[in-house]
Amino acid sequence: MGLLEVDVGGVRFGGGRPFAFIGGPCVIESRDHALRHAERLRDIALRVGVPFVFKSSYDKANRTSLTAYRGPGLDAGLEILAAVRRVAGVPVLTDVHESAHATAVAEVVDVLQTPAFLCRQTDFLLAVAATGKPVNVKKAQFLAPWDMGPVLEKLASAGNQQLLVTERGYAFGYNNLVVDMRSLAVMADFGFPVIYDAGHSVQLPGGKGSASGGQRQFIRGLARAAAAVGVDGIFLEVHADPDHALSDGPNSYPLDQVESLLVELKQFDALAKSL
Repeated sequence: MGLLEVDVGGVRFGGGRPFAFIGGPCVIESRDHALRHAERLRDIALRVGVPFVFKSSYDKANRTSLTAYRGPGLDAGLEILAAVRRVAGVPVLTDVHESAHATAVAEVVDVLQTPAFLCRQTDFLLAVAATGKPVNVKKAQFLAPWDMGPVLEKLASAGNQQLLVTERGYAFGYNNLVVDMRSLAVMADFGFPVIYDAGHSVQLPGGKGSASGGQRQFIRGLARAAAAVGVDGIFLEVHADPDHALSDGPNSYPLDQVESLLVELKQFDALAKSL
Protein backbone atom coordinates (compact mmCIF):
# COMPACT_ATOMS: atom_id res chain seq x y z
CA MET A 1 0.00 0.00 0.00
CA GLY A 2 2.54 2.59 1.11
CA LEU A 3 4.87 3.76 -1.64
CA LEU A 4 7.81 4.37 0.68
CA GLU A 5 9.82 1.56 2.23
CA VAL A 6 10.70 1.67 5.91
CA ASP A 7 13.57 -0.44 7.23
CA VAL A 8 13.04 -1.70 10.78
CA GLY A 9 16.19 -3.54 11.79
CA GLY A 10 16.35 -5.28 8.42
CA VAL A 11 12.61 -5.93 8.15
CA ARG A 12 11.18 -3.84 5.33
CA PHE A 13 7.64 -2.48 5.26
CA GLY A 14 5.93 -1.01 2.21
CA GLY A 15 6.90 -0.55 -1.40
CA GLY A 16 4.58 -3.35 -2.51
CA ARG A 17 6.41 -5.96 -0.47
CA PRO A 18 4.58 -8.84 1.25
CA PHE A 19 3.29 -7.90 4.68
CA ALA A 20 5.48 -8.06 7.78
CA PHE A 21 4.27 -9.21 11.18
CA ILE A 22 4.58 -7.22 14.43
CA GLY A 23 3.68 -9.26 17.49
CA GLY A 24 4.28 -10.07 21.13
CA PRO A 25 2.81 -9.72 24.61
CA CYS A 26 1.12 -6.40 25.37
CA VAL A 27 3.42 -5.77 28.30
CA ILE A 28 6.68 -7.26 29.54
CA GLU A 29 5.71 -9.71 32.28
CA SER A 30 9.24 -10.99 32.94
CA ARG A 31 12.53 -11.49 31.12
CA ASP A 32 11.89 -15.19 30.61
CA HIS A 33 8.34 -14.57 29.42
CA ALA A 34 9.45 -12.02 26.84
CA LEU A 35 12.28 -14.21 25.55
CA ARG A 36 10.09 -17.31 25.26
CA HIS A 37 7.47 -15.42 23.27
CA ALA A 38 10.06 -13.74 21.04
CA GLU A 39 11.76 -17.03 20.21
CA ARG A 40 8.50 -18.87 19.56
CA LEU A 41 7.20 -16.10 17.33
CA ARG A 42 10.53 -15.84 15.51
CA ASP A 43 10.45 -19.57 14.74
CA ILE A 44 6.83 -19.43 13.59
CA ALA A 45 7.52 -16.47 11.31
CA LEU A 46 10.56 -18.24 9.84
CA ARG A 47 8.53 -21.37 9.08
CA VAL A 48 5.77 -19.37 7.41
CA GLY A 49 8.17 -17.03 5.63
CA VAL A 50 6.90 -13.75 7.10
CA PRO A 51 9.30 -11.03 8.31
CA PHE A 52 8.90 -10.48 12.05
CA VAL A 53 9.30 -7.62 14.55
CA PHE A 54 8.83 -8.33 18.27
CA LYS A 55 6.61 -5.99 20.28
CA SER A 56 6.20 -5.55 24.01
CA SER A 57 5.85 -2.56 26.35
CA TYR A 58 8.06 -1.61 29.29
CA ASP A 59 5.27 0.59 30.68
CA LYS A 60 1.56 0.85 29.93
CA ALA A 61 0.90 4.36 31.16
CA ASN A 62 -2.69 4.45 29.86
CA ARG A 63 -4.29 1.60 31.83
CA THR A 64 -7.90 2.00 32.90
CA SER A 65 -7.25 1.45 36.62
CA LEU A 66 -4.61 2.96 38.88
CA THR A 67 -3.91 -0.53 40.25
CA ALA A 68 -3.51 -2.25 36.86
CA TYR A 69 -0.14 -3.84 36.08
CA ARG A 70 1.92 -1.39 34.00
CA GLY A 71 5.14 -3.28 33.39
CA PRO A 72 8.70 -3.33 34.77
CA GLY A 73 9.39 0.34 34.00
CA LEU A 74 11.89 2.09 31.75
CA ASP A 75 15.27 0.83 32.97
CA ALA A 76 14.37 -2.81 33.68
CA GLY A 77 12.16 -2.94 30.59
CA LEU A 78 14.85 -1.68 28.24
CA GLU A 79 17.30 -4.22 29.65
CA ILE A 80 14.83 -6.98 28.80
CA LEU A 81 14.13 -5.61 25.31
CA ALA A 82 17.87 -5.39 24.65
CA ALA A 83 18.17 -9.04 25.70
CA VAL A 84 15.33 -10.03 23.37
CA ARG A 85 17.00 -8.22 20.49
CA ARG A 86 20.36 -9.85 21.25
CA VAL A 87 19.29 -13.38 22.17
CA ALA A 88 16.34 -13.89 19.83
CA GLY A 89 18.01 -11.93 17.04
CA VAL A 90 14.87 -10.03 16.02
CA PRO A 91 14.05 -6.33 15.62
CA VAL A 92 12.13 -4.86 18.55
CA LEU A 93 9.29 -2.33 18.84
CA THR A 94 8.04 -0.68 22.01
CA ASP A 95 5.78 2.24 22.79
CA VAL A 96 6.91 5.49 24.38
CA HIS A 97 4.59 7.53 26.61
CA GLU A 98 6.83 10.44 27.56
CA SER A 99 9.09 12.75 25.54
CA ALA A 100 11.82 12.32 28.16
CA HIS A 101 12.02 8.58 27.43
CA ALA A 102 12.51 8.87 23.66
CA THR A 103 16.31 9.07 23.54
CA ALA A 104 16.88 6.18 25.95
CA VAL A 105 14.36 3.98 24.13
CA ALA A 106 15.88 4.79 20.73
CA GLU A 107 19.26 3.51 21.93
CA VAL A 108 17.77 0.03 22.45
CA VAL A 109 14.89 -0.67 20.05
CA ASP A 110 14.48 -0.61 16.28
CA VAL A 111 11.19 1.29 16.09
CA LEU A 112 9.44 3.63 18.54
CA GLN A 113 5.65 3.52 18.75
CA THR A 114 3.48 6.48 19.72
CA PRO A 115 0.27 5.45 21.52
CA ALA A 116 -3.02 6.34 19.86
CA PHE A 117 -4.08 8.66 22.67
CA LEU A 118 -0.92 10.76 22.17
CA CYS A 119 -0.88 11.14 18.39
CA ARG A 120 -2.02 14.78 18.58
CA GLN A 121 0.68 15.82 21.09
CA THR A 122 3.03 17.90 18.95
CA ASP A 123 6.04 18.17 21.27
CA PHE A 124 5.85 14.45 22.02
CA LEU A 125 5.76 13.53 18.33
CA LEU A 126 8.69 15.81 17.54
CA ALA A 127 10.77 14.32 20.35
CA VAL A 128 10.15 10.78 19.16
CA ALA A 129 10.80 11.59 15.49
CA ALA A 130 13.96 13.54 16.35
CA THR A 131 15.65 10.34 17.53
CA GLY A 132 15.99 9.38 13.87
CA LYS A 133 14.65 5.90 14.53
CA PRO A 134 11.61 4.57 12.63
CA VAL A 135 8.32 5.61 14.25
CA ASN A 136 5.02 3.74 14.22
CA VAL A 137 2.23 6.21 14.94
CA LYS A 138 -1.14 4.78 15.92
CA LYS A 139 -4.27 6.55 14.71
CA ALA A 140 -6.33 7.76 17.65
CA GLN A 141 -9.69 6.16 18.32
CA PHE A 142 -11.26 9.61 17.87
CA LEU A 143 -9.63 10.58 14.54
CA ALA A 144 -10.78 10.03 10.98
CA PRO A 145 -8.13 8.49 8.71
CA TRP A 146 -7.59 11.75 6.80
CA ASP A 147 -6.80 13.47 10.12
CA MET A 148 -3.55 11.51 10.22
CA GLY A 149 -2.08 13.68 7.46
CA PRO A 150 -1.10 16.51 9.83
CA VAL A 151 0.18 13.95 12.36
CA LEU A 152 2.55 12.49 9.78
CA GLU A 153 3.57 16.00 8.70
CA LYS A 154 4.58 16.79 12.28
CA LEU A 155 6.75 13.68 12.46
CA ALA A 156 8.31 14.29 9.04
CA SER A 157 9.09 17.91 9.97
CA ALA A 158 11.77 16.54 12.31
CA GLY A 159 13.57 15.17 9.24
CA ASN A 160 12.33 11.62 9.76
CA GLN A 161 10.75 9.83 6.80
CA GLN A 162 10.93 6.38 8.41
CA LEU A 163 7.27 6.39 9.42
CA LEU A 164 4.57 3.74 9.78
CA VAL A 165 0.90 4.54 10.41
CA THR A 166 -1.39 2.10 12.20
CA GLU A 167 -5.17 1.64 12.22
CA ARG A 168 -6.52 0.29 15.51
CA GLY A 169 -10.26 0.95 15.37
CA TYR A 170 -12.52 3.97 15.86
CA ALA A 171 -14.68 4.81 18.88
CA PHE A 172 -18.23 3.66 18.17
CA GLY A 173 -20.42 4.57 21.11
CA TYR A 174 -19.52 3.73 24.70
CA ASN A 175 -16.86 1.04 25.33
CA ASN A 176 -16.78 -0.10 21.72
CA LEU A 177 -14.65 0.21 18.58
CA VAL A 178 -15.42 -0.39 14.92
CA VAL A 179 -13.08 -0.82 11.94
CA ASP A 180 -13.66 0.90 8.62
CA MET A 181 -11.45 -0.87 6.10
CA ARG A 182 -11.61 2.24 3.90
CA SER A 183 -9.30 3.82 6.48
CA LEU A 184 -6.44 1.60 5.31
CA ALA A 185 -6.73 2.86 1.73
CA VAL A 186 -7.15 6.48 2.82
CA MET A 187 -4.01 6.41 4.95
CA ALA A 188 -2.05 4.65 2.20
CA ASP A 189 -2.44 7.82 0.15
CA PHE A 190 -0.06 9.57 2.54
CA GLY A 191 2.68 7.37 1.05
CA PHE A 192 3.88 5.69 4.24
CA PRO A 193 3.43 1.98 5.02
CA VAL A 194 0.10 1.13 6.64
CA ILE A 195 -0.16 -1.33 9.54
CA TYR A 196 -3.36 -2.95 10.78
CA ASP A 197 -3.63 -3.68 14.50
CA ALA A 198 -6.12 -6.54 14.60
CA GLY A 199 -6.00 -7.03 18.37
CA HIS A 200 -6.67 -3.51 19.59
CA SER A 201 -9.41 -3.18 16.98
CA VAL A 202 -11.52 -5.66 18.96
CA GLN A 203 -10.80 -4.01 22.30
CA LEU A 204 -13.75 -2.82 24.40
CA PRO A 205 -12.15 0.21 26.11
CA GLY A 206 -13.03 0.27 29.78
CA GLY A 207 -15.56 -2.44 29.02
CA LYS A 208 -14.92 -4.30 32.27
CA GLY A 209 -15.23 -1.25 34.46
CA SER A 210 -11.75 -1.39 35.97
CA ALA A 211 -10.15 -2.76 32.81
CA SER A 212 -10.71 -2.99 29.07
CA GLY A 213 -12.46 -5.99 27.59
CA GLY A 214 -12.21 -7.44 24.11
CA GLN A 215 -13.73 -9.73 21.52
CA ARG A 216 -10.86 -12.02 20.58
CA GLN A 217 -13.11 -14.16 18.36
CA PHE A 218 -13.17 -11.39 15.72
CA ILE A 219 -9.40 -10.95 15.36
CA ARG A 220 -8.95 -13.60 12.67
CA GLY A 221 -11.68 -12.29 10.38
CA LEU A 222 -10.58 -8.67 10.65
CA ALA A 223 -6.93 -9.59 10.04
CA ARG A 224 -7.96 -11.51 6.93
CA ALA A 225 -9.91 -8.50 5.67
CA ALA A 226 -6.95 -6.17 6.19
CA ALA A 227 -4.60 -8.58 4.42
CA ALA A 228 -7.06 -8.72 1.52
CA VAL A 229 -6.90 -4.92 1.31
CA GLY A 230 -3.12 -5.25 0.98
CA VAL A 231 -1.72 -3.68 4.15
CA ASP A 232 2.02 -3.51 4.70
CA GLY A 233 1.96 -5.02 8.16
CA ILE A 234 -0.24 -6.91 10.62
CA PHE A 235 0.09 -6.11 14.32
CA LEU A 236 -1.06 -8.58 16.97
CA GLU A 237 -0.66 -8.75 20.69
CA VAL A 238 0.11 -12.42 21.34
CA HIS A 239 0.14 -14.41 24.57
CA ALA A 240 0.61 -18.09 25.38
CA ASP A 241 -2.23 -17.86 27.91
CA PRO A 242 -4.39 -14.83 27.02
CA ASP A 243 -6.92 -15.41 29.78
CA HIS A 244 -4.16 -14.89 32.34
CA ALA A 245 -2.22 -12.12 30.58
CA LEU A 246 -1.31 -9.20 32.83
CA SER A 247 -2.53 -6.68 30.23
CA ASP A 248 -4.99 -6.76 27.31
CA GLY A 249 -5.68 -10.48 27.57
CA PRO A 250 -9.19 -10.26 26.06
CA ASN A 251 -7.78 -8.89 22.80
CA SER A 252 -4.55 -10.91 22.72
CA TYR A 253 -4.23 -13.72 20.18
CA PRO A 254 -3.32 -17.22 21.42
CA LEU A 255 0.29 -18.08 20.63
CA ASP A 256 -0.58 -21.60 19.51
CA GLN A 257 -2.92 -20.22 16.81
CA VAL A 258 -0.54 -17.66 15.31
CA GLU A 259 1.06 -19.96 12.76
CA SER A 260 -2.19 -21.01 11.09
CA LEU A 261 -3.33 -17.38 10.99
CA LEU A 262 -0.11 -16.19 9.36
CA VAL A 263 -0.41 -18.94 6.73
CA GLU A 264 -3.89 -17.66 5.85
CA LEU A 265 -2.84 -14.01 5.87
CA LYS A 266 0.06 -14.76 3.56
CA GLN A 267 -2.38 -16.18 1.01
CA PHE A 268 -4.70 -13.16 1.21
CA ASP A 269 -1.73 -10.81 0.97
CA ALA A 270 -0.30 -12.55 -2.10
CA LEU A 271 -3.65 -12.35 -3.86
CA ALA A 272 -4.17 -8.67 -3.01
CA LYS A 273 -0.71 -7.69 -4.24
CA SER A 274 -0.93 -9.73 -7.44
CA LEU A 275 -3.97 -7.84 -8.74
